[in-house]
Amino acid sequence: MTATAELRGQDVVAAVPKGLLIDGEWVDPVTPRSLAVQNPATGEQLAVVADAGAQDADRALAAACAAAAGWARTAPRERAELLQRAFALTIARREQLALLISLEMGKPLAEARGEVDYGAEYLRWFAEEAVRIDGRVAHAPNGDGELLVTRGPVGPCLLITPWNFPLAMATRKLAPALAAGCTAILKPAAETPLTALAFADILCECGLPPGVVNVVVTAEPALTVGPLLGDRRLRKLSFTGSTAVGRRLVRDAAEQVLRVSLELGGNAPFLVLADADLDQALDAAMVAKMRNGGEACTAANRFLVHRSLADAFAHGLAERMAALVVGPGTQPGVEVGPLIHERQRAKVDELVRDAIARGATALTGGEPLAGPGAFYAPTVLHEVPHAARLLHEEIFGPVAPVVPFDDEAEAIRRANDTEYGLVAYVMSGDLAHGLRVAGRLETGMVAINRGVVSNPAAPFGGMKASGLGREGGAEGIDEYLETRYAALALPAWPGGRAVPGGPDAGRHERG
Repeated sequence: MTATAELRGQDVVAAVPKGLLIDGEWVDPVTPRSLAVQNPATGEQLAVVADAGAQDADRALAAACAAAAGWARTAPRERAELLQRAFALTIARREQLALLISLEMGKPLAEARGEVDYGAEYLRWFAEEAVRIDGRVAHAPNGDGELLVTRGPVGPCLLITPWNFPLAMATRKLAPALAAGCTAILKPAAETPLTALAFADILCECGLPPGVVNVVVTAEPALTVGPLLGDRRLRKLSFTGSTAVGRRLVRDAAEQVLRVSLELGGNAPFLVLADADLDQALDAAMVAKMRNGGEACTAANRFLVHRSLADAFAHGLAERMAALVVGPGTQPGVEVGPLIHERQRAKVDELVRDAIARGATALTGGEPLAGPGAFYAPTVLHEVPHAARLLHEEIFGPVAPVVPFDDEAEAIRRANDTEYGLVAYVMSGDLAHGLRVAGRLETGMVAINRGVVSNPAAPFGGMKASGLGREGGAEGIDEYLETRYAALALPAWPGGRAVPGGPDAGRHERG
């Protein structure tokens, strides 16, 4: 950063509350504990925040439970207006939040601003959905009564968010929960807690009642998450993160039969069909691969390209990747920031070296960059063999493996040959052709002739080991609602007449 930007960053970090948010107050942990937040571009410490333990988690759940009935009774319009205020204030503080995201997560400022806008849209979308929670009334088929179906909040929720989109993942969970009338405990990632704490402060400033949202940051999730999942007062878990952790959480949540939503890992195939426009495919590939520097569950993980286009595509992609400017995200002109930490960089490098050892060719990149900071060179690997680990594991870094295919059936078979099923990308010059291929892919989302699939108005989620449930769209609020049915007897009309259409319809009327 420049000296001015560094000073501004210090001011933004200093303004963030560093405690735990419990029952509307910023408090210290019961047992004094703290964790350091580092800048992945420099390795330097940004801040020290409170580190919650089991007693703090219990306090947060108690607060959420105490606030639950009142928030559930709050008029939907009132809940909607609070979310609209939060949307407006989040947009008003775009620059501060973007700088905070860039400092603690590493992404370039331009992308961080995009995340703020994207995350804010969930607040606006679910503000509009809050007043559209519906039910139905129907006649019983046997004519003996009415069926009244209503929907209400599921209850106190535990929301666990990852480090790669620290604002958007918080709003994507909190917005529907609040719109539905649920209270919540938010547990942000230890790597990026500052953005979540800043957003929670925005909610408080917007008039959120005490206890409706509580925030616990912890370096040891087992100390807080384990006790919460075992507590019968908790009603729902929503988690975004790795499939390995998701599996463990599902097992833990099963004891209390919690409602569970999971957005887990991905292994997104990017299919370039024989009739694709090469330049359009390259444009989309850069977006699908390099959003967030590849640290996204939606990132294209495998590029399956028809052999007639494979060489031109691989070399064209390498040329574009090699031209990217790598550096600290807060510096002007930077297009690719650091990976989140040294462990992630080591994992990416291990996957790349494995692929090269098995016969892949590095057309550009293929190695870590000199520090400080966890930087890795944007990399394109060509002719990657099927046995390479990075075709079967989530890379989560700026590495694009290109695999030629000879026919469409082979491409679809390879695309589906994974335990994951979050998103796929299909490039074709014929929309009908692209739709036919998309319909055969085992993913919850497909982007056709574009590199972005996420949209707050659309249901985000996957199949197979990529998760359960959906976030966003009209479906997103359903994850936080319980359905209740009441059977109503048909009353007699005044004067003894039966209700039209009821079991006495057509019989002789008295009087």
